[in-house]
Amino acid sequence: MRAEIIAVGTELLMGQIVNTNAQYLAKGLADIGVGVYFQTVVGDNVSRIKESLHIAKGRADLIICTGGLGPTQDDLTKDVLGEVLGQKLVIHEPSMNKMTEMFQRRGIPMVESNARQALMLEQSDPLPNDTGLAVGVAVTHEGTHYILLPGPPKEMKPMFDRYAKPWIESKMDHVQPLYSIMLKFAGIGESALEHALIDLIEAQTDPTIAPYAKEGEVAIRLTTRASSADEAMARLRPLEAEIRGRLNEHIYAAEDITLEQQVLRMLAESGQKLAVAESCTGGLLSDLLTAVPGSSQSFVGGVICYSVALKHKLLGVPMELLEGPGAPGAVSEETAAELARNTLRLLDADVAVSITGVAGPDETEGKPVGLVYAGLAHRNGQAFAIKLQLSGNRETIKLRAAKSALYHLWKTIKS
Repeated sequence: MRAEIIAVGTELLMGQIVNTNAQYLAKGLADIGVGVYFQTVVGDNVSRIKESLHIAKGRADLIICTGGLGPTQDDLTKDVLGEVLGQKLVIHEPSMNKMTEMFQRRGIPMVESNARQALMLEQSDPLPNDTGLAVGVAVTHEGTHYILLPGPPKEMKPMFDRYAKPWIESKMDHVQPLYSIMLKFAGIGESALEHALIDLIEAQTDPTIAPYAKEGEVAIRLTTRASSADEAMARLRPLEAEIRGRLNEHIYAAEDITLEQQVLRMLAESGQKLAVAESCTGGLLSDLLTAVPGSSQSFVGGVICYSVALKHKLLGVPMELLEGPGAPGAVSEETAAELARNTLRLLDADVAVSITGVAGPDETEGKPVGLVYAGLAHRNGQAFAIKLQLSGNRETIKLRAAKSALYHLWKTIKS
């Protein structure tokens, strides 16, 4: 079954909200073996919605629309689909009763336009809305399946999961879901990763290999369609083993989690406490760590030592390292190591990470933009620092510096 998702709403086209519904639906459909071949976004316009439905009908077996089911005059999706299929709109009495009772309970008069939310196509199956008012629609016409879901995610998600998904499965002759393994990489760029796996990527049939990249991390999704998890894993595991054999030093997880999540998990499992000292990243590393629920179990805190004076006064870096003739400077291997060592002691941690560098846009101490040192210190080992030469604008360099520091921390914990 080939599917197309049509998101209806001018606010989506204008960038006022992000189309998270399409992502949720695509994943949910893949779980039951339905491939999403196209995604469309269309504004609240009768002719353009109609055109989108006609195009989708020519290339998809299942068309799912989100949005445009509300009470206002620009909520047009049911009206347009009814016109396209030649079906009248009728009141779904249970939805109307629910709506009427709600307004009575709240002591608010119900304006006539609210009744639009209880409309459904005359030959359709209603999809109850457990968290809102607008009833959904599921209908088959001339071999094509149509589903209309509300736009608000808090209404769309439960309606899809509880009612639309079972309806779709009832229309499928054989459900063969997709199974995937997600491998997460750090310390390697997308192009370098592709180069290492190019023969596997070019020869892929089943399973498929799909790379994904974002700043500081790369992922590969291995996917196959199978009748059972055991059958799927029998295909996926040999390919995973081959990739691990080539790039295991960069694979930090076999699930869709962030590098900071994995680092904190490993620290928690080993009972270690982490502290950080940040200069050029200005607290970004701490922000990444504290964004993970439960991070307080392992992360004790950090210091933003942006100025030379604070590096010296609070973290005890000798001035002969920071300034003066022949001094390595604030951006140096020596300073990064000293920052990590002293942060470890000051905050009574088991492991400490420091970051100092030049985020730009101008040079510092005559050193180029993108030069960063990440320091690491362990309670049972010596402090050391790693030199990084990063590219990008100021924000990109800061994020890459934080992720690179996490990668080297991960390697240290793993070993």
